[in-house]
Amino acid sequence: MAQITAALVKELRDKSGAGMMDCKKALGENDGDIDAAMDWLRQKGISKAAKKSGRVAAEGLVAVATSGATSVAVEVNSETDFVARNETFQDLVRNVAAVALANKGDFDATLAADYPGSGRNVKDEITESVGTIGENMTFRRSVGLSVDKGVVATYIHNAVAPNLGKLAVLVALESDADTDVLTALGKQLAMHVAATAPQALNVEDMDPEAVERERNVLIEQARESGKPEAIIEKMIVGRMRKFYQEVVLMEQTFVVDGETQVAKVIENAAKAAGTEIKLVAYSRLELGAGIEKEENDFAAEVAAAAGN
Repeated sequence: MAQITAALVKELRDKSGAGMMDCKKALGENDGDIDAAMDWLRQKGISKAAKKSGRVAAEGLVAVATSGATSVAVEVNSETDFVARNETFQDLVRNVAAVALANKGDFDATLAADYPGSGRNVKDEITESVGTIGENMTFRRSVGLSVDKGVVATYIHNAVAPNLGKLAVLVALESDADTDVLTALGKQLAMHVAATAPQALNVEDMDPEAVERERNVLIEQARESGKPEAIIEKMIVGRMRKFYQEVVLMEQTFVVDGETQVAKVIENAAKAAGTEIKLVAYSRLELGAGIEKEENDFAAEVAAAAGN
């Protein structure tokens, strides 16, 4: 019997897109013959993962998981929203979130970690699932937040099942206040973040290039008024303040009541709790954000299929 080397397994894996364990089994079943192993994988419906791997996956689900004062959010993509409603896919995303939680949201560590009960790592399990479910899928990203004392509240928007949906938010509150109080406040703040998509927590956290670009646009707009430069400079100060109120979380108006600044909401909650509450970090994962989706011309596809 031919020796099934790691190099041989890798070669088959690169050609087929199948997982490592399946490649090893295919080679073992076919005495190390690559072509026969490829046929074996095709017969089992496993190698089709390779064909699907180039297709755009912009649907899917985000998920959150929490343990103690640590929470994570993950995004696993599929090609269609139909698959996102599949219980097998939902279980996959939940398990990826659980693995990410064990790794505090570290993406690379999660990708390489063991997937529960499969004998494969997360990366290989995703590949296996492509063949099983029949669509291209990717584990795209994960984030994690932790606090020494306090809570990391979570919120899922457009939930399709508990802790699964289309948009996930984490909000880290550091405080000695009662956990229930912090959790309730954190959820409201997370809902606010979901609605407003702030660019930064504080003004000093803003991307300097984004700030400079906005300032230049405002200056050019102000100059069109024909006012003196000294007046324009004062105008820019006011307009930049308004800009920060639109994009900086602590400067924004709280969407829940429509009138209180977020920083003041936290200050009021701290007074009521009798202890300091500090919003130290947040994270917002929106499904498919930044992925360029393919625009298909359905009529053209039908015409092509008909040979026109």
